[in-house]
Amino acid sequence: MSAQLDFYLARAAAARIEAGQAVLVNVRDRALCAANAWDAMAARAQRTDTHRANTEAAKAAAAAAETAAA
Repeated sequence: MSAQLDFYLARAAAARIEAGQAVLVNVRDRALCAANAWDAMAARAQRTDTHRANTEAAKAAAAAAETAAA
């Protein structure tokens, strides 16, 4: 897991805590909206990390196949 993903997940959790402690409805709504935004960013970061790992694995496999063929 990347540091960026960890950060996004931590911010989403903090926003949910803030929403749970909010007395005013608009503050609760703002915090829940922020939590949803942080979750969306975390999902994008997760997809990016997965894609990057798959690309690196494919490059490593191609390099190994090239070395074995030589």
